[in-house]
Amino acid sequence: MAIATPFAWPTLLESPLYIAGIVLHGVLFVAGFLIPWDRFSPRSYLVIPLLDLLAIGLSRNGATPLLAGLTTLAIFPIIWLSASGMLSRTSMVLSIAGPLLIMIPSLWGRFPNLTPSETTTFALFPLMTLAVCLAIRFASVNMRTQQRQLQKKDEELIRLLASSREREKLLATVLDATDVAIAAVDRSGHYLVANSRQRIFRRATGAADSTPGKGHQLIFGQDRQTLLPPEKRPISRAIAGESFADYLVWAGEEPSQRAFSTAARPLISEDGHLTGAVVVYSDVTGWVEALAANEELISNVSHEFKTPLNSILGNVDLVLEDIASLSPLSAQRLEVVQRNSERLLALVSDLTFSASSALKVYPKQTDLASLVATSIGSARAQADQSAISFVADVPSPLWAYADPLRIGQALDNLVSNAIKYSPEGGVVSISAQGTADWIQLRVKDTGMGMSPEDSARVFKRFFRTESARDAAITGAGLGLSITKTIIERHGGDISCESRPGEGTTFTLTLPAEGPPPSF
Repeated sequence: MAIATPFAWPTLLESPLYIAGIVLHGVLFVAGFLIPWDRFSPRSYLVIPLLDLLAIGLSRNGATPLLAGLTTLAIFPIIWLSASGMLSRTSMVLSIAGPLLIMIPSLWGRFPNLTPSETTTFALFPLMTLAVCLAIRFASVNMRTQQRQLQKKDEELIRLLASSREREKLLATVLDATDVAIAAVDRSGHYLVANSRQRIFRRATGAADSTPGKGHQLIFGQDRQTLLPPEKRPISRAIAGESFADYLVWAGEEPSQRAFSTAARPLISEDGHLTGAVVVYSDVTGWVEALAANEELISNVSHEFKTPLNSILGNVDLVLEDIASLSPLSAQRLEVVQRNSERLLALVSDLTFSASSALKVYPKQTDLASLVATSIGSARAQADQSAISFVADVPSPLWAYADPLRIGQALDNLVSNAIKYSPEGGVVSISAQGTADWIQLRVKDTGMGMSPEDSARVFKRFFRTESARDAAITGAGLGLSITKTIIERHGGDISCESRPGEGTTFTLTLPAEGPPPSF
């Protein structure tokens, strides 16, 4: 306005009020820059819009009637006062009073002879500025409410972020404190979480890539020489959706090669989709080496026992062939020697068998019904001595893909145990059922039974329940361990269900058919 006045309205330069208004506008403009408002009260800067109303009034009344429309400039200080959130009542009063005070001086002498246009402007413009003030006031209140809500959300997010970081640190500390390697990966195979021991495992395998399960890695099978293909590595199996436990692999090369027992569980989202997996690696090198040394010791001791035992049995058999020349007492004592030597030789054979890590099975289509009948026939004499009766419910024929010699040995172990642990007059039941893929055999007795804790340990080598020891029932605790090995070598499974005083049920699961032929 100051720049345009000399050119557009030169007559206004002779109006003191107009010049005073322009000067006051300039002073307020400069004051906005030069005065350090932050040092004063938060409301101190409101003097600018208040004085701005005065400057607009001076300019408008000094320029009337040439620039009567300058009254509309009052909208700017009113917006400022309304949006400030301060002096709310004062701003509403000024939104009406300000325009009126600006317009009244120039219209005072003309009342009541105002034109319709002037009357309309005098009546409606203050109402319009009041409406603008109220609208801005409501918008400001709503905006400040939203700002407070956003501030609360920001504070909550900051707290959640701090809590999340604390939990992340706690998780990292817990994971690093464990003595196993842990890795969590997403569906594409990228690491989500990995502790320090897992990074040690990666270094041992020579993995240089950032995506687990890919690239060249020194991960070997149980023979410690054959590199596992990528799809057989623990993480690759895990992100494919497999769930497994006790999967033994060897990492690295000799002489620093280590054995790891691995386990994996899938990560499932709420909608049931696979999102990743968690893989755990336990260093079992010491345990595997100790087990191998133990098996070697048992194998060597068993081998050394067999030679003298066979010699003893051979000589006793030769003497007993001429039993007529022996006194009854000598013959009786030699028969005791023979019986116990045979028992000891059977025990040594079991020890040798249980120590063997290279048990071979030769499965073929086998009728399990005939094996059950043979097992019952072999155990009939033992059962008759204890008045044990048999109940067999096995369809014939019942075909399974199994090694008849080994499965017959497993059945003999289970039936013999059922007879030994059943009271006089008990019943041993053998039943079977099958599907297109699997055959299940159940051997059930009415004996003393076992606790759940003993049932979980019954397949361990040399394990015998306390009740069996108290009852002086003969055995070395190897039969069930051998049976489990036989069944697992067939790709099957064996389980035990028992309750004290209610008998025991062993369930064998065997494949019904063999693998498809290869051409």
